[in-house]
Amino acid sequence: MGDDLGDEWWANECKSDASEAEEETQQEKQPTEKKTKNTKAEKRKSVTEKTVQAKKKKSNEQKECIIPKKETEDATSTKPKKRRKKKKTITDVLSSSEPKPGCPADLQTLATLYFSDKRSVIEQEELKLLDSCFLSSNDLTHTLSSYLKQVCPKWSKIQKQHTQKSSVVLLIVCSSALRAIELLKQMTTFKGEAKAVKLFAKHIKIEEQVKLLQKGVTHIGVGTPGRLSALIDKEGLSLQALRYVVLDWNWRDQKLRRMVDCS
Repeated sequence: MGDDLGDEWWANECKSDASEAEEETQQEKQPTEKKTKNTKAEKRKSVTEKTVQAKKKKSNEQKECIIPKKETEDATSTKPKKRRKKKKTITDVLSSSEPKPGCPADLQTLATLYFSDKRSVIEQEELKLLDSCFLSSNDLTHTLSSYLKQVCPKWSKIQKQHTQKSSVVLLIVCSSALRAIELLKQMTTFKGEAKAVKLFAKHIKIEEQVKLLQKGVTHIGVGTPGRLSALIDKEGLSLQALRYVVLDWNWRDQKLRRMVDCS
């Protein structure tokens, strides 16, 4: 019987047995490989979960340790907080006070305050003016023209006698260019035939004003302190023929500041 089947049959049978044995071994290996993979994944998950939990614990501990600044300040500070007082501006001070006409004493005190740290005591005494140097001040009842007529009753005669160039007889000092233009309009009834000139820095170069003063005779000058001092320093404005100086002391701007308050 074995001889009749031949060698080929036995060879095939051996191959089939070997293949079955290999399949069985592969099937046995597969679950072990799956098991190892599953165990690795589970280990990774457990590690990540542990790290996440550890981080949460740390953050919670830090939150518990941190105390807000406000609570610490409230706990430590027993003294009541002082409120900062707002500094009163010039507008606040002047709005609460009634306007008062200027007087010679106001000008004297202003001059002593200004030169207190710039001049010696002897020089300050030389700067003091006598009461005879002052005319009566405006008591807030006069307009500019009526006030000038009061302090300069012989104006028509004085303006005819004035013939010097680069100089004025009457000088009005005010705080701004707009105020200077306003004053020039107010004094039309007083000045008559006298020539008036604007002496401020807005839109007018100082060289143009020097040439204007040198051209002809001007009787009245209305200007701001900065431009007037610059003209005097450059010798564009002479004070030899000057007889009257009027300070626009009582006028206040939109912020209720006077000329002396801005300086």
